[in-house]
Amino acid sequence: MMSYGERPRLLVVANRLPVSSKKTGENSWSMEMSPGGKFNLLGGVTDQYDTKWVGWPGFDVYNEVEKTALSKSLAQMNCIPVFLNEVFDQYYNGYSNGIIWPILHHMGLPVEYHHDANKSFQTQYDAYKKANRMFLDVVMENYEEGDTIWCQDYHLMFLPQYLKEYNNKIKVGWFLHSPFPSSEVYKTLPSRSELLRSVLRADLLGFHTYDFARHFVSTCTQILGVEGTHEGVVDQGRLTRVVVLPMGIDPDRFISTCKLPEVIQQMNELKEKFSGKKVILGVDRLDMIKGIPQKYLGFEKFLEENPDWRDKVVLVQIAVPTRDAVPEYQKVRDQVHGLVGRINGRFGSISSLPVHHMDCSVPSNYLCALYATADVMLVTSLRDGLNLVSHEFVASQESKKGVLILSEFAGAGQSLGAGALLVNPWNVTEVSSAIKDALTMPAEEREERHRVNFQYVITNSAEKWGGDFLSELNDAFAASEMKIRSIPHEIPQQDMIQRYSQSNHRLIILGFCGTLTEPMNSQNDELDLKLNPKLEGTLKALCNDPKTTVVVLSRSGRNILDKVFGEYKIWLAAENGMFLRDPSGEWVTNMPQNMKNLDWVHGVKNVFKYFTDRTPRSFFEASETSLVWNHEYADVKFGKTQARDMLQHLWAGPISKASVDVVRGNHSVEVHAMNETKGAAIGRILGEMMHKISMTTPIDYVFCSGYLLEKDEDIYTFFESEIVPSKLSHETRSKSSSSIHSLKKKQVSPNVFDLKKENYFSVAIGQTRSKARYVIDSSQDVVDLLQSCSCRYNNNGPPIF
Repeated sequence: MMSYGERPRLLVVANRLPVSSKKTGENSWSMEMSPGGKFNLLGGVTDQYDTKWVGWPGFDVYNEVEKTALSKSLAQMNCIPVFLNEVFDQYYNGYSNGIIWPILHHMGLPVEYHHDANKSFQTQYDAYKKANRMFLDVVMENYEEGDTIWCQDYHLMFLPQYLKEYNNKIKVGWFLHSPFPSSEVYKTLPSRSELLRSVLRADLLGFHTYDFARHFVSTCTQILGVEGTHEGVVDQGRLTRVVVLPMGIDPDRFISTCKLPEVIQQMNELKEKFSGKKVILGVDRLDMIKGIPQKYLGFEKFLEENPDWRDKVVLVQIAVPTRDAVPEYQKVRDQVHGLVGRINGRFGSISSLPVHHMDCSVPSNYLCALYATADVMLVTSLRDGLNLVSHEFVASQESKKGVLILSEFAGAGQSLGAGALLVNPWNVTEVSSAIKDALTMPAEEREERHRVNFQYVITNSAEKWGGDFLSELNDAFAASEMKIRSIPHEIPQQDMIQRYSQSNHRLIILGFCGTLTEPMNSQNDELDLKLNPKLEGTLKALCNDPKTTVVVLSRSGRNILDKVFGEYKIWLAAENGMFLRDPSGEWVTNMPQNMKNLDWVHGVKNVFKYFTDRTPRSFFEASETSLVWNHEYADVKFGKTQARDMLQHLWAGPISKASVDVVRGNHSVEVHAMNETKGAAIGRILGEMMHKISMTTPIDYVFCSGYLLEKDEDIYTFFESEIVPSKLSHETRSKSSSSIHSLKKKQVSPNVFDLKKENYFSVAIGQTRSKARYVIDSSQDVVDLLQSCSCRYNNNGPPIF
């Protein structure tokens, strides 16, 4: 437990430790931080914490004495080693980089070779899980209560689950530094569900771009059948928050390095070497996703079409080798070397070569000199999580203000796109044109583009990224803890009934489907929604009670509610309050003014009809602002499969550009207008009700119950007594913009409510976690509660029939 005044502890867990170790003697080692490592860029963030790094040291150590010696040396660098040894190859080269990495980068699942029985998808998967268990063991050996654990990247997708299984109160974050693919690509992964469910155990998940986060949430809804919201992913009432936080660099490091005498001398040497020529620079790992062949093809096209530039420009390419032993990487290397030879052979001379290609890494100071000297930076990634090289170039160009050509498939395109020339690297002509535009760009435009990107780079540093993530993680964990502490209790039935009988004006708000409907089973021939017969007399009694106002708030349409409740003197709110019917039977439109157009409804209805026809015992409800497809009574497995396929049809077609929310329930798919929730609607409903009736007695008792989607549970918090202490206050009206408008427009009396905390009963049905205060098991419990209230009034008050 952290004492007052101590820095909080942070364990950063990554596949590789951010240090380079060199053996200097028997059981002795020299250590230095790896230059340019992404986790070294956190800077001041890790200074605010007592930070420990957990990861593989970079090599195998089998001797126990050597392990002890190395651990002691690493401890001086705040590093803790995980010795993977015999499991490393199948964990890292096998499952992590041979299976997950290609999937994440849209390359598809590799072919499984059966000639080696000891190395299959299954053995690699087993090694991956075992390695994650080994990371867990080391983390827990060093964990102290209150520590924050930050897991990094796709190598550790099982670690969040293992940590939460060990201790559910551990604060866990996970960040993906790679792209996340579309669901069509990800679903080919054999272990797709297990990996998703594991990372969802974290309190916070981070991604570099909105596209990656959107793909992840969409994939979870389609494969796991969970609910995606604007905050993240909801499964069994538990929210895993998802945030978009593009990583940055340490810009001051590059700015200051460019001013070192050694670097200035190197810059002068480079300027002399390439005197009279424009320098285009490329810095990439030599692998399949960096698009080096596409870069060379674009440059070749440029030289073909612009002969005047052939002796005036040079492309310097640093291609850092990665996995030379892997055949796919060897093919890329051979292809690149062939293109270099062809271009230099076609356009070079004895004294001048248009391409300078180096298969090596370069010292960090020399790299800064190259950045600062270049006129153009050319990044042609085919799929990249972010690409920090583009940030490094911008930071090093404070003096020259060169042009950045950036692939639209690099994550950095969403951050630096405003100042860069964005290109499709597969379009050779487009790359060639961008090169010409960059080389001939007027100085004023070049400087303005650089100014925009330079401002972004210095503002959105790695330190800010780390600080923002940890701040978001603290907030998410605190919200999760609060939700755990506020798990709803069993309702105090006698107290509820007694307070009901003692109140003067009661407001009862009820859901419809799953709350008031009759029980259904898979053998029913009729799938029409009907009122539970046991409620008919009770509901009439409550509606006829002059002290009681009953509102049914449903996502169903007007026709359905009219059919079921036509004879009742009841307030009906159809389509989540878009349409409101008073007890006399008159319907009014109650939409917010900012409601978007509903052109998407027809297309969604066609998709729902298509799947209903092909899924026995499924059905859908279509209303004017929402549609719900239900497969509760279909075959369980087939219904879920059809729901996943339906979502793909919807996103690809009728809702691809529509302002809608899509909610995947346990047995349903719903599409409705954006931000249409029960909590957002209740203010408009109350405003319309108060406008229609003359209320002399303020509401002093509220019973609100339903079988609701998680996003609709905002209705429970709307009536909380700390929000409405004695009046419908300004705080309540600010709960949603739509309710502000309605209440102001209707000029509601400030004395609508006189609601005390003990007279408010929010009751969720069948939920283990809920924003409601209380929970009951089933709709039958609603029947019992309402019957008890009705009987209590009949026994103690004036007759109502």
